[in-house]
Amino acid sequence: MLRAPQRRLTVGAASVTMRTQGQDRGETVAGTKTVLVVEDEQILRETLAYNLGQEGYHVLSAADGRSAIDIARRERPDLIVLDLMLPQVDGFEVCRIIRQEMPVPILVLTARDSEIDTVLGLELGADEYVTKPFALRPLLARVKALLRRAEMTTDAHTPAEADVVFADFVLDRAGRRLRQGTREIPLTMKEYDLLAFLIVHKGQALSRDFLLEKVWGYDFVGNTRTVDVHIRWLREKIEQDPGDPRHIVTVRGVGYRFEDRLPPDARHHANLSTP
Repeated sequence: MLRAPQRRLTVGAASVTMRTQGQDRGETVAGTKTVLVVEDEQILRETLAYNLGQEGYHVLSAADGRSAIDIARRERPDLIVLDLMLPQVDGFEVCRIIRQEMPVPILVLTARDSEIDTVLGLELGADEYVTKPFALRPLLARVKALLRRAEMTTDAHTPAEADVVFADFVLDRAGRRLRQGTREIPLTMKEYDLLAFLIVHKGQALSRDFLLEKVWGYDFVGNTRTVDVHIRWLREKIEQDPGDPRHIVTVRGVGYRFEDRLPPDARHHANLSTP
């Protein structure tokens, strides 16, 4: 379970910087990941901040949605732990606004575990869900996993991580980004992971359950609707006509398959160009 802090923490209305061992207050060690905790319950907020600080993270805190947005814009944290039930601006709106402005991983805390709340939060851009009450160890493991997946540490020269070209897109696997010509297509962390997994398994029909296990992890608390939501997002970004997809194809009764089919106008042009 969560460990209560052994000393009183000074928590301002907007934020607090936790001190890790051997670190002066307000000083961030080079390479330390910054985590923003957004929680209106003071005891839980302080306890989360303390335990994350003990793990070596640089911790910022916010007690309401408006402060969370301001801090996120100013500090650009590496990860956000976000409660949904917040004063001033609720967590759903905070998630929507932040996701539009930055690709930071968002781990949602909520006492509302109904399917509609989960799907709504994921559609707004949350990467993980943890339902209250929760134990500390699994929460810290999820934080660590989200931060690890967000890092671009893969060797760019390994064959498995070579760029992948399809249509007029380039999937830069070393840099974890998608380009279309000179334009970068913004992808959330999970959108990138899902697209890369589909491409690696090009031509294979993959079930929703299989995608959920391999991309989100076997211990993810969501359901297969999560896959459908992210597929819809990807289609909106890479398909010429999301209603008639040429890359992420639905396999009825199974799931999805990645293909590299040319749109009809491109095929017609290719046929005309053939001697």
